[in-house]
Amino acid sequence: MVSSRDIKDAAGQASKPRGRPRSFDRETALEKAILAFWEHGYEATSVSDLTQVMGIGAPSLYAAFGDKRSLFDEVVREYGERYGSFGDRAFAEEATVRAAVERMLREAAAEYTEPGRPHGCLIVHAATNCTTPEVEESLRGRRNANIAAIESRIRSGVAAGELPADVDAAALARHTGAMIQGMSQQARDGATKEELEVLAELAMRIWPRS
Repeated sequence: MVSSRDIKDAAGQASKPRGRPRSFDRETALEKAILAFWEHGYEATSVSDLTQVMGIGAPSLYAAFGDKRSLFDEVVREYGERYGSFGDRAFAEEATVRAAVERMLREAAAEYTEPGRPHGCLIVHAATNCTTPEVEESLRGRRNANIAAIESRIRSGVAAGELPADVDAAALARHTGAMIQGMSQQARDGATKEELEVLAELAMRIWPRS
């Protein structure tokens, strides 16, 4: 016979919310995902790799971040804010475009070789050997947007008299973009901060003066 207590216990259990509360720190898990994608790229980082480095099960990953592509999109945004914003700061804080680019290249040399984390730039390297067109296109769009922003600042510098009127803004912006991307690759290949600083100095020597 079922007692009234049994009925109350069963009712109490039924009223409890199902599922266990999230048992991991989302920000910590996201940081580990950033480092994994940064080190290995999008294609070479599997869901199994992610759950292992993030210390969570696949159901928790999907519940907290969505699928692998959704997680990667968030990783790219967070990477930009946590590690990739030095260029934006340089352009926002320096009075001239020349000073901004010089600072950006100098800080890239430091950021791309910082001990204790993957070298180079995630935006440059994450699509290596990628077979997912949407990911390739997204990262390419970000790189091209960066070059467009540099070109826009160069044109503003020309208009303000910081640079000669005959400067080829598009070419100079692409040269700067090529330097950033090349420094990233060389950092991946073992170049030191000091070696990249020399490249930054050489790159600035071609910059025209007003």
